[in-house]
Amino acid sequence: MNTAYILDENEDLNSSIKQYMELSGFEVQSFCDIKGAQSAIARTSPDILILDLLFPDGDGFSFIKKLRSTNQEFPVVITTAKASESDKIMGFELGADDYLVKPYSPKELVLRCKSILKRVQSIESKGKPQRWVSSDGSVLQMDRDSHLFLLNSQPLGLTAAEWRILTYLSQNEGILISRDQVLEHCFDYSSESYDRIVDTHIKNIRTKTGKCWIETVRGYGYRFTGSSSINKEA
Repeated sequence: MNTAYILDENEDLNSSIKQYMELSGFEVQSFCDIKGAQSAIARTSPDILILDLLFPDGDGFSFIKKLRSTNQEFPVVITTAKASESDKIMGFELGADDYLVKPYSPKELVLRCKSILKRVQSIESKGKPQRWVSSDGSVLQMDRDSHLFLLNSQPLGLTAAEWRILTYLSQNEGILISRDQVLEHCFDYSSESYDRIVDTHIKNIRTKTGKCWIETVRGYGYRFTGSSSINKEA
């Protein structure tokens, strides 16, 4: 059973979403303030976090930033009334995996959460560790069992979305991948309005890995440029 934490200052909304998600097979804890959620996460991390942005004791953007800075890599779904593109891009830049504007249907939220978790779990369950070498001699290794990418033996603090994208690109080494393909295979999105979301995640991945691993093909998409070799010690 997957565990979900819901963080929203609206107690009635928390209660209704919690009930719906429990009926859908989740184990759920709900919180109305950031302090309570922080304490719970310090004890046990959830499989997924559903997060509003506005609270009396802080804001959701800062909370995500803090989570990612401390290597809390579980998926985060933002649910908020803030519908501007700039807010959406900010959320993804800080490490959110999805962004759902209120009002939304509980069914859509559950479907999005299950889709994210299914992709994470599917990626984790397949294949042996692999290695790639970049043009500058750096070595990138993927270990599915520990759900890690390591660059020159140092773990990369990737979010769930970044993990899915880098895995998808690296498994299609040398192949030109469009933004639509990334959206379809990593997010279940197909709308042009989400193109910038892909760009934002790629930018974040490059910040963590360096620019030599992913080539941008202007007007189309991306190509993973590392040269692969199976780890013979695995």
